[in-house]
Amino acid sequence: MGQSRAATVDDWFAEVDPKREPVLRAVRALARKHFGAEAERMNYGMPAYTEGPAFAFNSQKQYISLYVSPTVNALHAEALKGVDAGKSCLRFRKPEQIDLDLVDRLLADTVRLGVTSC
Repeated sequence: MGQSRAATVDDWFAEVDPKREPVLRAVRALARKHFGAEAERMNYGMPAYTEGPAFAFNSQKQYISLYVSPTVNALHAEALKGVDAGKSCLRFRKPEQIDLDLVDRLLADTVRLGVTSC
């Protein structure tokens, strides 16, 4: 999908590949659990949470990306071994590769540490 022009996250989901939608909705639910629904916005054409943002995700052409602070990623280095990762981007070629329990822990630590940007 790349960078969307959707005005809202709900509009963004209307553009998502149906094969990816269930896991992306699960990621969204975890983000709303930790940041609250009021923190949700579109930023750089993708769903993002809080100003900064502290967390974001996207459905790219070849992968799903999760944007998490490098500080938080470092706390989970062992669990993230083998994940295609950049400085703050975690990339998953297949939806089933995303460990939602790990995403939950990453987001909990993002909030606990008061991280304001990814």
